[in-house]
Amino acid sequence: MSRLVLKFDDAILKEIPVGSRPVSIGRAPDNDIAIDNLAVSNYHARVYPEAGRLVIEDLNSLNGTFVNEQRVERAAVCDGDSILIGKHRIMVDEAHDAALPVDAGRKAAAPKVEETVVLDTKERREMLQQAVAVGERSPLAPARARVATLAVLGGKTDQKEYLLASKLVVIGKSEMATVRLRGWFAPQVAAQINKREDGYYLGRADRVPKVNGQPITGPTRLSDGDLIEVAGVRLSFLYRD
Repeated sequence: MSRLVLKFDDAILKEIPVGSRPVSIGRAPDNDIAIDNLAVSNYHARVYPEAGRLVIEDLNSLNGTFVNEQRVERAAVCDGDSILIGKHRIMVDEAHDAALPVDAGRKAAAPKVEETVVLDTKERREMLQQAVAVGERSPLAPARARVATLAVLGGKTDQKEYLLASKLVVIGKSEMATVRLRGWFAPQVAAQINKREDGYYLGRADRVPKVNGQPITGPTRLSDGDLIEVAGVRLSFLYRD
């Protein structure tokens, strides 16, 4: 199993195995790799397997995600690649297993915030100044902290909650689905959710979803607390602070 090794300078802070689900990276404490660094957005990036390779995707972060010193929005990574987020590096290691599982009870100690606020280049220092101007220095900036999630209320899925970090979220049995359905008769693609500038829209595919008990006839904008029913699964659409 591939692993991600979080480093600050030469110190190894954490090792994370990359399995079938995405590994989230950011400043918020509920990330798989939580980085206490004011240059890092609350939900900064994620790494996930796709078609036999690892992919890193930037989640519209303020200061950007860099692979081998090149800024990327979405890129394949392989053994030996270096991912730079804030002042921390995440090394991709496809040759060794992680020493600790994702849900290990003890978190590695992170450097103090004061040690990590200075960015390396003029461009990135300017981005940090911009972050200060829009309130990124607050522990949880209101404009950036709210993140859409799907909480599973009933039915067979591979997780109990899903972070809607991508512009397209597929609900189905397909290996490419974000919300993976279980069961022999589960459709490959039951429905999908598209992220647009003005919100999240639920659309139909192999099934006709219901929102708050009503079948949808076309793309339907979701509101906080909406109940989604599709392919025998009940989901609650929520914004988490």
